[in-house]
Amino acid sequence: METEKKSNGALVGLVIIIIILIIGGVYIWQSKIEQIEKIKDQNAAIIAENAALLEDANALNALEQDLKNTDTNVGVDTNTIK
Repeated sequence: METEKKSNGALVGLVIIIIILIIGGVYIWQSKIEQIEKIKDQNAAIIAENAALLEDANALNALEQDLKNTDTNVGVDTNTIK
């Protein structure tokens, strides 16, 4: 009778599949992290832009308030000027 050789092919195949799955998982994880960082950068840019717009709006509001508070009465009746 012949002696049977044990084949480790199934075990090697399983190990290769597990390694491929782990590499794929790490790749997807890293790509998600990059997407999150890109979104954070975009949000930071939007926040900075909104802060600049808010600063401009506050400056305009201050100018409008100064205009309202300015006394424009010079004491001259325009109807009597000829």
